[in-house]
Amino acid sequence: MHATLHLMKSRGFPHLSRKALDTLQVNLGYKCNQACFHCHVNASPDRKEMMSLETINDVVAFMRAGDIKTLDMTGGAPELNEHFRHLVTAARAMNVRVIDRCNLTILGEPGFEDLAEFLASNHVEISASLPCYSQENVDKQRGEGVFEKSIAGLKKLNALGYGKADSGLTLNLVFNPQGPKLPPSQEALEADYHRLLNENFGIVFNHLFTITNMPIQRFGSTLISKGQFEPYMDLLVSSFQAHNLDSVMCRTLLSVDYLGFVYDCDFNQMLGLPLQHKDHLKTHLRDLMDVDLQGNQIVVKDHCYGCTAGQGSSCGGALDANGGTVASLVAAE
Repeated sequence: MHATLHLMKSRGFPHLSRKALDTLQVNLGYKCNQACFHCHVNASPDRKEMMSLETINDVVAFMRAGDIKTLDMTGGAPELNEHFRHLVTAARAMNVRVIDRCNLTILGEPGFEDLAEFLASNHVEISASLPCYSQENVDKQRGEGVFEKSIAGLKKLNALGYGKADSGLTLNLVFNPQGPKLPPSQEALEADYHRLLNENFGIVFNHLFTITNMPIQRFGSTLISKGQFEPYMDLLVSSFQAHNLDSVMCRTLLSVDYLGFVYDCDFNQMLGLPLQHKDHLKTHLRDLMDVDLQGNQIVVKDHCYGCTAGQGSSCGGALDANGGTVASLVAAE
């Protein structure tokens, strides 16, 4: 499961410590209605791991005990968790900002016909994965027919007001490169997305986030099988930008797995690298109800270069959208 981690030769990523916590990123389970090429979670329709109601109530209690400003829900497809709506309504009742990392196709699945209306009625912010504005590239990365279903999902969201000025309903799109290369300029690519999605489909959205593919799990295994793992790591290391260290997401975010154990980020979660706090080998959310983690050392490994290369990368997109070094493809896809 963690083969990509063990293959990494040490490249000495800098030490980091935590700032004040403001975001709780919760993985509600690894089950998904898709199985994307770039997925760092190895999510698929066959996965069974799902967060229980007991653990979701731990999440609610943690938000209530602390000063959590944002709940960021991910998966798999987080909406497949049967307690998804309970968590959303509990967080919104505390005036916590809620983000749903939606793959768009879930909006058309049987039993989820009213999901978009539920999200809109609770003012849930949507970060929707759409790795390209062309059908060929999306279907290549995410499966045949995914682009058409994604466009249908976006149109449903637009009809409810998502992405439209003054609606109060935020719709952001997420881009991942097709292969072992860094994303292009977020600002320039966002302009292309706005223009082409509007011209071709009448679709509007707020912002585009560009995210670097991490050399772990399904994507990392593919790199290994193609002999591209070390060249990709070399690209990430050579594109390192020290100024990105100040704003990487692990400094203000906690990642929670489906069992309630805590990590410095979602990528560490997928590599089995738990947050280190006192003598805990694995720290559970219940252990941190009254704990101030500011200054706590962050667990770093060489995959962290994926967040600091070029313009930087986080779940909120580029860290330096107008700067950094953007490198080209290092090997044939």
